[in-house]
Amino acid sequence: MPRTLFILHRSLYIHPMRYPSFLRPLGLGLFLFGFAVWLYTLTLGTFRLTDEVVRQTLKPEHQVALKTSLAPLLGRDYSSNLRFISDLRGAIDSYNSSQQAKQNWKAVIYDEYLFDLVKRSTIGGPMEAAGLWFWLSIGLAILGGLLYALPRLNDQPGIRNDGLVRHPATHRGWIGIALGTFLIGFYILLYFYPEYLTNWTALVDPISRALNGGPASRWFLYGFLYTAIVLVMGVRMLINYRHSRYQQYRTYSVMAFQLFFAFLIPELMSLLNAPYQDLKSIWPLDYDFFFDYEIKAKLQAGTLGIFMFVWGTGLSAVGVPVITYFVGKRWYCSWVCGCGGLAETLGDPYRHLSDKSLKAWKIERVLVHGVLVFAVVMTALVLYSYLSGQSALFGFLDSYTVRKTYGFLIGSIFAGVVGTGFYPLMGNRVWCRFGCPLAAYLGLVQRFKSRFRITTNGGQCISCGNCSTYCEMGIDVRAYAQRGQDIVRSSCVGCGICSAVCPRGVLNLENGPVNTRRI
Repeated sequence: MPRTLFILHRSLYIHPMRYPSFLRPLGLGLFLFGFAVWLYTLTLGTFRLTDEVVRQTLKPEHQVALKTSLAPLLGRDYSSNLRFISDLRGAIDSYNSSQQAKQNWKAVIYDEYLFDLVKRSTIGGPMEAAGLWFWLSIGLAILGGLLYALPRLNDQPGIRNDGLVRHPATHRGWIGIALGTFLIGFYILLYFYPEYLTNWTALVDPISRALNGGPASRWFLYGFLYTAIVLVMGVRMLINYRHSRYQQYRTYSVMAFQLFFAFLIPELMSLLNAPYQDLKSIWPLDYDFFFDYEIKAKLQAGTLGIFMFVWGTGLSAVGVPVITYFVGKRWYCSWVCGCGGLAETLGDPYRHLSDKSLKAWKIERVLVHGVLVFAVVMTALVLYSYLSGQSALFGFLDSYTVRKTYGFLIGSIFAGVVGTGFYPLMGNRVWCRFGCPLAAYLGLVQRFKSRFRITTNGGQCISCGNCSTYCEMGIDVRAYAQRGQDIVRSSCVGCGICSAVCPRGVLNLENGPVNTRRI
């Protein structure tokens, strides 16, 4: 274990100093100030489109095509990015509606140019003082989040509800609704309107250049924010669950996998001109793994690319069933997965919001397995197109249409907008419960051929309900405990929180015979 993590780990058990109580309001104040500055940076800067920006951004043929449409914008100063983006989009749309574009679909210019045009046309603000604005916004927010969590070390280890189901931030109150609305809005902008986020990408440009040699894209911004949140909220998780060694090691694991395998290593691979690949991502969660352009990129990369392709294929076909047989789906969903890592850290305050009703369980099973079938059909069509050179099967199943539909509905709306934005409304595992195709695949193996289960000692249960309240997967754990029945639900991710919050030690994560009854 790295020395810094070892020191943190030891401090969770032995902390001779007491942290002053004012750190919590101070931390909250710093976080809110940094968050406010972060929002404010979106409004900074002026915008001027020049011939040089056009030459740097557009392909030669598109420069000629858009020359007339862009002419009124050249050299004009805009103080509002909203107006600038509107006029820029209008110029592109004006060309696309022209007779030339209507006669030849290949001549249509899509809005992928908007992000680069806006970013390169920005003058001032984060574009010229990225470091200053970074520390005034993201830096202060990170510091505030850490300071807010530290005073919890003064308390005795263990779980206390502390009005969890009544607080406006954690139980569908106005704070939670405001956070959910912000997350939904952020994902909509990230996926569909990234040109409005160029100032935020400028904040992390220096970090991007240090890691991959180029300016930050919207996906680098997302990866950085994602990783920072997992690390900061991971510290909170380590403090809150310091009475459980299992939770300690599990949290270290998701923090490390997110930092190294999901963020740093892929960015460094880009710096070395190797294919960008999250080595812990597995098909069908990584739904574009078998797309033609992904396969070609890996094959063209030589030995390393071939290794990455074989590694990913082997992990999906062999690693998932074999490892899940021995330890259940928890090995991935609760120890490795980035989606699970965000759910267990940022989403931890909302785990009690998961619906434990039978109706929710029935909907969950239909949706999650439906998405798995969708992913399998899409992948089969994509591979057929790659191998045969034909885009359509039976003349009407077009692989490009199917994968575009999957990317929009599942990859963007379900996994991002709903999957994270609904944390404060439906709990932290909305995506994992209702939409993740890999969770469905792992769950099928866990249901029919796995040694993992949570054993119960019904005679010790006092029906406090902590286990059911804290179950993020919508399982009524108390009902199993009262019957003394092992919990072997395919949806269980083995996070172990039910065991960690049980005051009587009724629940234990164990391996046992495969022939235990499953439901």
